[in-house]
Amino acid sequence: MHSPVFPQVLTGAVMTKGLRVTDLRLNVSATGDDIVDEVRISIEPGKVLALVGESGSGKTTVGLAVLGHSRRGVTIAHGRVECADTEVLGLDDDAKRKIRGELVSYVPQDPASSLNPALRIGVQLMEALEVHDFGGSVESRKVRLKQMMEEVLLPTDDEYLLRYPHQLSGGQQQRVGLAMAFACRPSVIVLDEPTTGLDVSTQEHVLKTIRQLTRDHGVAALYITHDLAVVADLADDVAVMYAGRIVECGSVKDIFTNAAHPYTKHLVIAAPDIEGKKEIVGLAGRAPSPGKRPTGCSFALRCESADDACRSVFPAEVSVATGHVTRCIKIGKLPNVVVVKPRASQTIESGASVVVLQDVSAGYSGKVVVHNVSLSIRRGECLALVGESGSGKTTVSRAIGGLHREWTGSMSFNGAELQKTARRRTSGARQGIQYIFQNPYGSLNPRRTIGESISRPLAIIGTSKSESRKAVLDVLEKVNLPGSYAGKYPDQLSGGERQRVAIARALVSNPVVLVCDEVTSALDVLVQAAIIDLLGDLRKQLGLAMLFVTHNLPLVRSIADEVAVMSEGRIVEVGPAESVIGNPQQAYTKSLIMATPSIERSMR
Repeated sequence: MHSPVFPQVLTGAVMTKGLRVTDLRLNVSATGDDIVDEVRISIEPGKVLALVGESGSGKTTVGLAVLGHSRRGVTIAHGRVECADTEVLGLDDDAKRKIRGELVSYVPQDPASSLNPALRIGVQLMEALEVHDFGGSVESRKVRLKQMMEEVLLPTDDEYLLRYPHQLSGGQQQRVGLAMAFACRPSVIVLDEPTTGLDVSTQEHVLKTIRQLTRDHGVAALYITHDLAVVADLADDVAVMYAGRIVECGSVKDIFTNAAHPYTKHLVIAAPDIEGKKEIVGLAGRAPSPGKRPTGCSFALRCESADDACRSVFPAEVSVATGHVTRCIKIGKLPNVVVVKPRASQTIESGASVVVLQDVSAGYSGKVVVHNVSLSIRRGECLALVGESGSGKTTVSRAIGGLHREWTGSMSFNGAELQKTARRRTSGARQGIQYIFQNPYGSLNPRRTIGESISRPLAIIGTSKSESRKAVLDVLEKVNLPGSYAGKYPDQLSGGERQRVAIARALVSNPVVLVCDEVTSALDVLVQAAIIDLLGDLRKQLGLAMLFVTHNLPLVRSIADEVAVMSEGRIVEVGPAESVIGNPQQAYTKSLIMATPSIERSMR
């Protein structure tokens, strides 16, 4: 397989299709600081190149540039983007609009945002064909519309096409988005984290669809993601970005079995795997942002092996093997800079039950969606609640947190019956059970400083200002953030830092139970590993009980003692994490595990 970045390959035989990006640079318009620079990638028809790296590394910026687009405040400084022999960046605005969807398509991360909520899906799919006059006639477009639905494994009947986006599940919305992207048979498609919010079963269907359409129709696919297990399962080649530059590129096997750059090694080690043979390890610090990047290697600030030579000039490309290149001057001079810790065995050292559910059923507007759930969470224990989207996980967790009132059955905290809503519960119960939300960007008030947000629970219970200030500084230290962050606003923090603040806000009232609702789903693997490390440490130090709601099964083995599996509102299997994930007894649990991408499995 040819190298996706070797300059000599890029200047060789001309591709008749596919994607070629050469020497791409985008700047902050106001300052001229580079956001991405020296980006060179090449993707053959029918192949998938995964672009991976931390949030903020420039992946989406590159993906949008392939369409000749840049966000407001960003300028494409120079470079070439060739889609099927068409140089995209040199086109005028009208020509760029014409090729989008016809020559190169884009699938965004959020399926709901890519569809117009006011239009039926049949109308939106037909629009994608009409805009480019695909087929030349109404009849041929109707035939193509049915083909599009078949290609993404959705019903082709008129009743389905008359539905609105809100009447579809997340997976169905994403497949409609894929159908629109592949509608006019483009040569290149950019997929920007299209499965991030999907459960493993839905993700499996979407990935199969992408793989099939890409290969059947000779489409060059740029797949932007931070899910390395998906990369191992789907991609042919991988390009690793750090601080706006590609630092390593090679085949999937090269990256996962012979990673050369220390940053790539950290990424691979931070990725949880369903087979659970290693403990995930985080990485301290964060990548430098545009305008704050050093002269030399940007990773030197976080690298265990960096020296003065690394800090003096940015490394040139080094060939590791045929088709495998990296940008690090230490290649071949040092042993592995990262040592994988063997995965620690799970031992339950828990106390009495602090939260007990007995025959809890819950619903919405009289429709029951959770049926007769019985669970107990013990002090010091982490119970993972897993299952597909719509299985009832969040409904159960919100009922425990007092955020969902429509439930029946019995629920107790420290032996005392819990009222249905947080407002009607005792102050001890409200303080004792704290909820951490999924979205780190939406869970903090943008007009309050970090200190004000964290101290808000204390103000409600009448804590003095001096005691609140001390408590804020103490809890920031617990979540490994400096005290100076108390004066910052949410927009000055990264996603991982915001999630730490959300955890700090939950901890400030000294809870007994933390309810964590998909708290890592929006985070890249390094930040995710750091958050999991933090939660594990807090559990040991404070003896917290945790309910960890997730559809990320590989993560369960890294954090949970017990696992409860939900399907269609019912608990279908419960037991120790090692037993349930390693040796499932129920067919549903087995199907979830088989649908979960695995780096270990893919490498075999």
